[in-house]
Amino acid sequence: MTFDGYRRPDGTAGTRNYVLVIPSVGCSQGAAQSIARGFRGAVCLPNILGCGQVGVDHTLVERTLVGFGTHPNAFAVVVVGNGCEHLSPQDLAEEIGRSGKRVELVVLQELGGTGKTVRRGRKALRELLADAAKCEREPIPLGELILGTECGGSDFSSGLAANPVLGAASDLLVGQGGTVILSETPELIGAEHLFAARARSPGVARQVLDAVAWWEERAIAAGQDIREVNPSPGDIAGGITTLEEKSLGCIHKAGTTSLQEVVPYAARPSRKGLVYMDTPAHDIEQLTGMVAGGAQVVAFTTGLGTPCGSPLAPVLKITANGETYRRMRDDLDFDASRVLAGREGVDAAGERLLGEIVAVASGKGTRAEKHGQMDFCIFQTTLNI
Repeated sequence: MTFDGYRRPDGTAGTRNYVLVIPSVGCSQGAAQSIARGFRGAVCLPNILGCGQVGVDHTLVERTLVGFGTHPNAFAVVVVGNGCEHLSPQDLAEEIGRSGKRVELVVLQELGGTGKTVRRGRKALRELLADAAKCEREPIPLGELILGTECGGSDFSSGLAANPVLGAASDLLVGQGGTVILSETPELIGAEHLFAARARSPGVARQVLDAVAWWEERAIAAGQDIREVNPSPGDIAGGITTLEEKSLGCIHKAGTTSLQEVVPYAARPSRKGLVYMDTPAHDIEQLTGMVAGGAQVVAFTTGLGTPCGSPLAPVLKITANGETYRRMRDDLDFDASRVLAGREGVDAAGERLLGEIVAVASGKGTRAEKHGQMDFCIFQTTLNI
């Protein structure tokens, strides 16, 4: 199978063809937004970090921004710096440029303020967009697709139908040589042993168990028993009674294939097949991490309805709750409620969902894109200074 994508100089393939404007620090976000404003095909990354982060958090910010900058859905990048931030805009632009992607750099303190920076940035952006418009889609093997999977606003229908349907589609994609990312470490708690048992080696299984233990220990150190504070009030209202119940539903998104690799937050997988990324359960933080890790499309299941999206990757919303689909139709892309009604099998719905994923990868717009949902939040672990 194939999808119609954009072949990039580094050999990767995109499902979208944006010119990405990246503020290297929150102080330059206003200028970056002004540079991108009004240009069709330009996307400004709403980054507020880049200064004050230390140690692991500095690494997470840098890796995430570089991941977005080198992402195959971006044709080229404009980096907008302030000039005195911890995360050097020059280093950021250089690191992105190593991928072969075209990068323009504008720095407020070097150019003499916002007005001059915006004018210089808009000129560069205009030229990049003109070149991006020359790109054409071409057939790309489906094995080159990285699919991020996520669930949020869950209810009884998520674990019973929506997640298994996504799991069936995930298996089909892996069968085509593609890559599927499962994330949300806190939502493995109680089912981590079942997921770890699917690892290709004892070492990979140990990485899963260690990641879950880290999150539990972090919660306990903060005075919280994560098994009692999760599920959320919405999940409970939707019929989920325990964290273990939610976790058993969560891992269904990963289908049935063996786990090939565990990667840290915002890191790109090095193996094909099923991959697990260690992320928070917070929807936008995990979404940001998976896209930074190269996911060109994200499939997002929801029982109650969730509107969030990504600045760079299309986010396809799936529900198996017929009432939610009718009520939240404006935010949902795929109805799997026939599975719960007994009118469609999980495998058949999964095949239908894979067809929709291919259509989105080939350019079909999602509801989140229609509404301009550009949610972005980088996971942080320590105190900012």
